[in-house]
Amino acid sequence: MHVDEMRASETHAEGLLLARPRLVEADAPSGLLPLGLNSRRDAYLYVPDGYSHRHPAPLVLMLHGAGGDGLNALNIFQPYADALGLILLAPDSRRQTWDVLYGNFGPDVAFIDQALQVTFSRYAVDGAQIGIEGFSDGASYALSLGLTNGTLFGDIIAFSPGFMAPGPAHGRPRIYISHGTGDDVLAIERTSRVIVPRLQKAGYDVTYEEFVGPHTVPPVIAQTALRSFLGNRHG
Repeated sequence: MHVDEMRASETHAEGLLLARPRLVEADAPSGLLPLGLNSRRDAYLYVPDGYSHRHPAPLVLMLHGAGGDGLNALNIFQPYADALGLILLAPDSRRQTWDVLYGNFGPDVAFIDQALQVTFSRYAVDGAQIGIEGFSDGASYALSLGLTNGTLFGDIIAFSPGFMAPGPAHGRPRIYISHGTGDDVLAIERTSRVIVPRLQKAGYDVTYEEFVGPHTVPPVIAQTALRSFLGNRHG
């Protein structure tokens, strides 16, 4: 392993992402695009109609729940992406769920970093408007990875998280959390009603929405989260 690869491996073990947006001087395809990074567990990009490299777009990294995949994760925001000019990146976890849920950051951070590097090399992304979103285990991972990489992610969107296990925090991302009062998978009393006060006590700007319903993301909640994210564009 080369020295640079060793340093990147150490950085990924700390939960840190190295990829950053860059200048892009040509257009690239729109629509649903597999990145082709892995034959079994890949990453998927949705690029909205009307994308132009002349107008850097907001981007959301979308993280699926346990047992899911990137294509499933896209379903939450994809119906709104064309109208909002929103690029969506949805990787598959390396295993059944995300690495930190097994105990430590590592292979998923490395794969997400690779997917972001490829995306940033092909598409013009607004560096002031990058969010990380997740549902269920993906929400727990979004909080963990997002707080660790708050200088990259200006916003964290966590739908029905179970916990958070960040590395040393960087930056001060805004946070949107929702949870159903009838959730029988990740009970709200032991999860979001514990997580939200901890984040508020730590000084984070948190928007919290409870809704009457089970372990899901109602369309109205997805739309509210996107309005919050896009409304922070110039914040």
